[in-house]
Amino acid sequence: MKKQVVAMVLACLMMGAAGAQNAKSNLKIGVMPKLIGIDFFNATEVGAKKAGAELGVTVDFDGPVTADVTLQAQMLETWIAKKYDAIAIAPNDKSAIAPVLQKARKRGIKIIAWDADAVEAARDFFVNQCSAESVAKSLMDLMAQGAGPDAKYIIVTGTLTADNQNRWMVEMEKYRKTAYPKMTNLSETPKAPGEDQAMATQVTADCLKAYPDLKGIFAITSVALPGAAEALRKAGMADKVFLTGLATPKMMRDYVKEGTVKRFVLWNPVDLGYLAVHAAVATAKGELKPGVATFKAGHLGELKINGSEILLGQPLIFDKANIEQFDF
Repeated sequence: MKKQVVAMVLACLMMGAAGAQNAKSNLKIGVMPKLIGIDFFNATEVGAKKAGAELGVTVDFDGPVTADVTLQAQMLETWIAKKYDAIAIAPNDKSAIAPVLQKARKRGIKIIAWDADAVEAARDFFVNQCSAESVAKSLMDLMAQGAGPDAKYIIVTGTLTADNQNRWMVEMEKYRKTAYPKMTNLSETPKAPGEDQAMATQVTADCLKAYPDLKGIFAITSVALPGAAEALRKAGMADKVFLTGLATPKMMRDYVKEGTVKRFVLWNPVDLGYLAVHAAVATAKGELKPGVATFKAGHLGELKINGSEILLGQPLIFDKANIEQFDF
């Protein structure tokens, strides 16, 4: 009788362990971009879903239709109620989204910021596509090569609350002062048409008229750059004003082929979404935690962790010679 009791206890323990292991592997991960429906975040979704399939977890990829932090917060409240194991978010406004992220963490949900950082106390890790310094250097070097080291330029961004864009602009100014002191920013306040391509076209068209000595334009979102390119194309000023920035090859292919845009910068957004999910799953499983120096993320291999920041890699430069090689 005693042996039977012991056997039953052991069986129960094994079943419990198996159940716990199964629950641990059957994780539910929410991935939220700044907005849905644009090529850049469509590409990150491909990577996120690929990682989910590899890891055997459920990945729900969804976000607002406009770059609205209030809508992000509303969706997060729903995800908290659904008890997601981890949430990876690209915040539209790091300060405004912080309270709901902190609420999620108090409920035991792991938080990964990606694309743009969140308030450090409101997330576990930040998956950064490239360092702000490397993005800034790539952009400023391209401008110097295309418009000259004494170029007069403006910056077209997305929103004034996006942490990644703000960090890039700060680093661009730092690098400009040391590397290209004769360059001049004609507008101390960046133009911010929101994540709206038509508005970016209009803002750029207005700037082409307002600044007769304009030699360069930085358009630093995947919506702003094609929008600015359309304005430059319509104005027939591609030979007079050098345009560069950040966007997907898919959005820029025609503009590059025709010569409206010569060179621009990005990283691989498919890999960014892929890495965000790998980080979310590893954090939910307790494999990725403070103090860990490296992190293995599927086909991306071993990546270094700097404090609580995981870096995807270095920026890529796209031009007529290589743009056909990329399908995102």
